[in-house]
Amino acid sequence: MTFAAQSRAATDVVEELSERDGEILSFERQWWKYAGAKEQAIRELFSMSATRYYQLLNALIDRPEAQAFDPMLVKRLRRMRSSRQRARSARRLGTTG
Repeated sequence: MTFAAQSRAATDVVEELSERDGEILSFERQWWKYAGAKEQAIRELFSMSATRYYQLLNALIDRPEAQAFDPMLVKRLRRMRSSRQRARSARRLGTTG
């Protein structure tokens, strides 16, 4: 389903997402075999660096509008973010697990 079709089918809360925010969430639904391919697609589709894209995505998944737009995706992205944060903390503390 395209962003426009999903927006029409969703509640008023979702309509508060900008078109770009909806496109970012839709883009995140894809699975990438190689990180470089995703980074290149980010540059081509969104005209921004991968670093800036991930900064925007990180802020976006904390918004209730994103949760309403695609709850499963947002929950998965939040879980992945938490897992990475725990791994970084464990490395800094010199522990594993």
